[in-house]
Amino acid sequence: MTSNGRKIQEQILALLGSANYRPLNKSELAKALGRKSGVRMGLSQVLRDLERAGEIARIRKNRYVLPPAADLIAGKLHIHQAGYGFLISEKPGELDIFIAAENTGTAMHGDRVVARISPDEPSGRIKGRREGRVIRILERAHDTIVGTLQRSRNFYYVVPDDPRIVHDVYVGQVSNSPQGESAVADLPLAAFKIAPQVGDKVVVRLEAWESRHVNPEGEIIEVLGPASAPGIDMLSIIRKYHLPTEFPRDVLDQAKGIPETVDARQFERREDLRGEFIVTIDPDDARDFDDAIHVEKIGSGWRLGVHIADVAAYVEPDSPLDREARRRGNSVYLPDRVIPMLPERLSNGVCSLNPGVDRLAHSAFIHFDKHGNVKSARFARSVIRSAHRLTYKQAYAILTAAPGDQLGERLHLAWELAALLRQRRFEHGALDLDFPEVKVWVDKDGHPAKLERVENDKSHQLVEEFMLAANEAVARELKKRAVPTIYRIHENPDPEKLAEFREFVLGFNYSVGDVTHRAELQRLLAAIRGKPEEQALKVGLLKSLKRARYSPQPLGHYGLAKANYLHFTSPIRRYADLVVHRALGRDTAGTRGRSARSAGAHRHPDMAEIASIAEHISVTERTAADAEVDAVQMKKLEFFQRQLDAHNPQIFRASIVDVRNYGLMVELPDALITGLIHVSSLTDDFYLFEPARRQLIGRRSRKRFSVGGELSVFVARVDLFKRQVDFAIVTASQALTRKRYSKERKS
Repeated sequence: MTSNGRKIQEQILALLGSANYRPLNKSELAKALGRKSGVRMGLSQVLRDLERAGEIARIRKNRYVLPPAADLIAGKLHIHQAGYGFLISEKPGELDIFIAAENTGTAMHGDRVVARISPDEPSGRIKGRREGRVIRILERAHDTIVGTLQRSRNFYYVVPDDPRIVHDVYVGQVSNSPQGESAVADLPLAAFKIAPQVGDKVVVRLEAWESRHVNPEGEIIEVLGPASAPGIDMLSIIRKYHLPTEFPRDVLDQAKGIPETVDARQFERREDLRGEFIVTIDPDDARDFDDAIHVEKIGSGWRLGVHIADVAAYVEPDSPLDREARRRGNSVYLPDRVIPMLPERLSNGVCSLNPGVDRLAHSAFIHFDKHGNVKSARFARSVIRSAHRLTYKQAYAILTAAPGDQLGERLHLAWELAALLRQRRFEHGALDLDFPEVKVWVDKDGHPAKLERVENDKSHQLVEEFMLAANEAVARELKKRAVPTIYRIHENPDPEKLAEFREFVLGFNYSVGDVTHRAELQRLLAAIRGKPEEQALKVGLLKSLKRARYSPQPLGHYGLAKANYLHFTSPIRRYADLVVHRALGRDTAGTRGRSARSAGAHRHPDMAEIASIAEHISVTERTAADAEVDAVQMKKLEFFQRQLDAHNPQIFRASIVDVRNYGLMVELPDALITGLIHVSSLTDDFYLFEPARRQLIGRRSRKRFSVGGELSVFVARVDLFKRQVDFAIVTASQALTRKRYSKERKS
């Protein structure tokens, strides 16, 4: 926007916010601003921009007001699959607004909307929550949706994959196809190699949807293939989140021109660390290694070296590689594939810190005293040669055994420092918000073969503490130098949302005080550790906290309890880290010379560009996280469906995390999935719900089901559209039958 446009915006906002305010239309605004022609001064565009940003709102007779003056609020709509939603305000400190299903209008999940706040007291549907009604859609979240093609007697429609999009989308009408024909050859579709068929996954471009009384309509623009075909589920995720699948030709050409090995001439003005005992520790299936460590005992303290792949040595600012990496923002990790930020020639090749080969790195050297206090830190470009490539499992095995060689001794020494740093971090107020993860292992066809719970054990904690230490040290350094860069921030939560979380916790019969005090949150997290409801309560806490994001300002990190923090340790998979490397390389020793030309020979971004990049990669990060969660959930559902289809379902241990009048909500700790045991499946008695104690009690047997109870269950039903799993309790006779069946198979 031009400076004149910004000036007009400021004048309009000041005018509408003045003491003698009244709603004004475009002509009245032009007259009040002293301009003869609203068109010449660009007033129409300015008004559209302000309205789209939620700064002003258009009411009846096309008059403009500031939203609060008319009880209006702008924000993003989050819809539950039951149909109701919440408007998340764009203004800091504003509470979410509850939107009943009948008040969402034609808005869909993720849309930016304007809602009018109801003047009446809350109806009680959501205790103490203000309610509203969507009156205008500012911006659609997506112009396409992915779903499954279905057909009724008279028309074809697409059922969206996302259960939060609660309306089916009409895509055409039947002409005179034979009754049994499934090919949709008569639809007004774009040209396809293969005609879409009922049951196919398709991509639909949405048309304008003006009335809630009719379903939205659209046009099929891509046929992905049969929903059950291998790989189609992940392809649907890729299309749903608009993830890139191929690199542009100029990017691949530039990557192809980069040698796969490091030339000795690139070592100029770099510290030679090839003699240091440096190791990498990564997941079993990792293919790119962008961080390595070494730890030494120095007197009564330690010297930590964190060595990060020097991607900036290969990806020059404003080059095709850089522009594409910025556009992608980050790599995306799906169960059967990785969508990398950089071409594999770099990410898995010359930038990856593979063992036994020379690699360029950006190193952080941090000295700690015996108490774990940072005494000094320095940074340098270096060349390293990793001595070992360890998996987390291998590192954990070494850490839980007596050291028997140099690798064992070095790893145990590293854990001494990491354990001390971890202890100090929590003493300073960091919140333990780590979640166990479930790795979905897929076979060659992409079908889920195994679910493996991944614990946050010593090996993970060791790497985590050293990466946190390096990120914090670099943040302090760049802040001290006043070099513009991208910080990782996590702002303080809203007290009102923490108060809501406290009410949620009280429902689980925990004694909890004022959770706006960090110490009380820490006490609660310690109290629920290892309990069946731990996952549910941690998720509830996360929902009450703000989401971490990128920012040009060092606003601190609430969850980590750090005043200065950024991302430095993963430039292969995060663009933020690449920006930080370039900023750190401005004055780092060794930035002059051929290998560091990208760090010092090009212009540096100003604060406006840094802010734009930070906003963009915050969005791409959220998109990637949502896609990854969605993909894992989809594979888990497929895993349980295959269990069901096998007619010999696996028995899982489950914990009761909630009790309702309609059944038991259970979580499978080994799969990290929540499902329902419906009360109708409890056939051994008639169960009554006791709300005060949140229990189901057998009328005859007095048998009780309550939160925290442990059960053995098997999958009873999978609803792929609603993303739900129902379980049933294993009876003694079923357990015995399964035991016999297993013996027969083994023999």
